[in-house]
Amino acid sequence: MTPEQAPERAGSAPTPGSGIDPGTGGRADPSGSGGAPPHFGEGPADVLLQRLELTVRRRLDGLLQGDHLGLVPGSGTEAGDSRTYHPGDDVRRMDWPVTARTQVPHVRETIADRELETWAVVDLSASLDFGTAACTKRDLAIAGLAAVSHLTVHGGNRLGAVVTTGERVDRYPATAGRLAADRLLRAVVATPRAEGGRRGDLAAALESLRRPPRRRGLVVVVSDFLGSDASGVPDWERPLRGLRARHELLAIEVVDPRELELPDVGLLTVVDPESGQTLEVPTGDAAFRARFAEGAAAQRRAIAAALRRAGAGHLQLRTDRDWLMDVVRFVADRRRAGSGGASR
Repeated sequence: MTPEQAPERAGSAPTPGSGIDPGTGGRADPSGSGGAPPHFGEGPADVLLQRLELTVRRRLDGLLQGDHLGLVPGSGTEAGDSRTYHPGDDVRRMDWPVTARTQVPHVRETIADRELETWAVVDLSASLDFGTAACTKRDLAIAGLAAVSHLTVHGGNRLGAVVTTGERVDRYPATAGRLAADRLLRAVVATPRAEGGRRGDLAAALESLRRPPRRRGLVVVVSDFLGSDASGVPDWERPLRGLRARHELLAIEVVDPRELELPDVGLLTVVDPESGQTLEVPTGDAAFRARFAEGAAAQRRAIAAALRRAGAGHLQLRTDRDWLMDVVRFVADRRRAGSGGASR
């Protein structure tokens, strides 16, 4: 079947991990998607963001009963600086790296949750302008940031952000208060879309957050985590591990189902928005679809393994799922774990 004979379709599926852009065809109706985030390119940003914030507040407050603990470890505390161990200290707070370096037992002090400083690293590179279900990955990334804002900005907590598109990096200083958080969300929504042919650079955005050193806090990274070096190793892993030395880490991975499995719709011509490369994908070939699924699954396993090595909690949000329910499940798992370990 030639491309001209392929089924008429505004959107198509990507190759594994390429972020190939199929357009917006085939996207599910948001009204029936179980709380899909709004499409920020299809209406007034302020109105759509207000709708998103209302949905986040209503559903998270209802399901979590107003108790927002869970994104950070422990009962409302965040790791602080180290001090020498004293008899009676909680051994669960032992700071083993400092203990090994100094040969003197150390424990981590804690910072009250009301003093928490959260930094969000938001990837809005061209591979996020993709979606075949209820929304694009970019819309879902912004929604994930809105949930983080709602769960962390209370009391004297501060929220800041580093936003990368591959063409530019925008930094928004950490400030306290709901109004400041709302302004931050509006600024992120207004970030220009990356032009085609430019690779995202999540690694550089993460590296920029390390200098100058910041007070201990929470770093939330929202991305599809598709970047890799020439050998296929995630290029963001090393700078992410560097941040772990001073911060708790949470990775929010945004995924579209067509990055995991291909439908049988004949021969499709697709374009990678970050490289401009055009490919013909024979989705009618069952063996090809199976190889695609195997490669996609291996890639997701590699991403999950890299996040574990970096010590990051791992929340996966999909464009075809009720993303707010996934957030609630993640928070509930973190509460049960108590130690802030990774959860899926």
